Amino acid sequence: MDARPSAQTPPVTQSKWAFLRGELRPKGKVLTAFNVLTIPILVAAAVILYFRFTRGLGAVTNLDQNFPWGLWIGLDVMTGVAFAGGAYVLCFLVYVLRLEQYHPIVRVTVLNGFLSYVFYAGALLLDLGRPWHVVNPIIGNSFGLTAVLFLVAWHFMLYMLAELVEFSPAIAEWLDLRRVHRMLSSLTVGAVVLGITLSTLHQSALGALFLVAENKIHPLWYSELIPVLFFVSSIFAGLAMVIFEGSISHRVFYDRVGPALRARHDEIVFGLARIAGGAMFVYLFLQLLAFVHGQNWVHLTGRWGAWYVFEIVGLVAVPMMMLLVGHKHRNMTLVRVASLVTMLGVVVNRLNVSIIAFKWYAPRHYVPSWMEVVVTAAVISAELWVFRWIVRRMPVLGFEPAWAKPAGREAADEMVARTM
Repeated sequence: MDARPSAQTPPVTQSKWAFLRGELRPKGKVLTAFNVLTIPILVAAAVILYFRFTRGLGAVTNLDQNFPWGLWIGLDVMTGVAFAGGAYVLCFLVYVLRLEQYHPIVRVTVLNGFLSYVFYAGALLLDLGRPWHVVNPIIGNSFGLTAVLFLVAWHFMLYMLAELVEFSPAIAEWLDLRRVHRMLSSLTVGAVVLGITLSTLHQSALGALFLVAENKIHPLWYSELIPVLFFVSSIFAGLAMVIFEGSISHRVFYDRVGPALRARHDEIVFGLARIAGGAMFVYLFLQLLAFVHGQNWVHLTGRWGAWYVFEIVGLVAVPMMMLLVGHKHRNMTLVRVASLVTMLGVVVNRLNVSIIAFKWYAPRHYVPSWMEVVVTAAVISAELWVFRWIVRRMPVLGFEPAWAKPAGREAADEMVARTM
């Protein structure tokens, strides 16, 4: 096996600026299906955002005083942040529980989590009527200490910084900054502890936002357990994203995948499937508890009851069983399909709480405009562009330089490579 480094380490005679200029050039084909599909979306979104910031939200969205939160909040923020939960879960497994078998995917998972927060939480700026006021919780102008959004804002900012510190050793390895790498690596454990603490709080805080909307959310989706449900769902949502994204990356970036990840990929996926299935079982129990406590039997009749049963049974219970059976019988196809269905279930649940079942009694309901859909697609596309750029250049999926590996890990990777 040809174990080449994943980044072009700049030679001594080459300046860092020359190296960076070379790294800005495309790596691979330019005319790919992904580029052809996403470039028009990004251009269209740029035009739409021009009108949004010059003429206001009403020019491009279907938002109004009755429905101030739409697709950009319900999907980009509420759902996107849940899918980023894999980062804190993997860091907890590796750095706290010391489950080293998951170490090969920590870096790519942290990268995915960091970019999710940057783009999806950053998409919050698109929805703010006065986006320049976003700095108020930081600079002290109308702190809003009693608002849940104040808590969420600070958590988002601090968590993005923590994830950047966790990923920064990969940047130092890419640029061959050995002293900086040692300093950044020493901060990893502290950043992980801070990141895990912040995640457990702001994942639930997103659900706590809806506790004040008891009379506006359909009883089947409202309960005092919404913060806990948001937190638990972020665990299996993040793991499902790791399985789904990892399966694609393993194919698309196969030449960037190191020997340790290649050898352990299947076992890692099956292990994550078991953990995700367990988290989904806890989620189902909490949903049943909320259902019984709220005495919601009467609401099971009609289309809302059918929609609720479809979400709980078809998009939670069924993929949970698929994950557990797939883990038991080592069925990779079943696990991958289950992860996709699980992600769909999280999307449906978050949209139900924030949009679909919100003011369900209103005669005229919010439906996103085509321009909102295009901007959402552009946010996702832009994240994928940045993710691809980084993975193509930095040691994200393996092939760290020998000087950056802890004692013993290089020998272990070589042993794994020889057994492949």
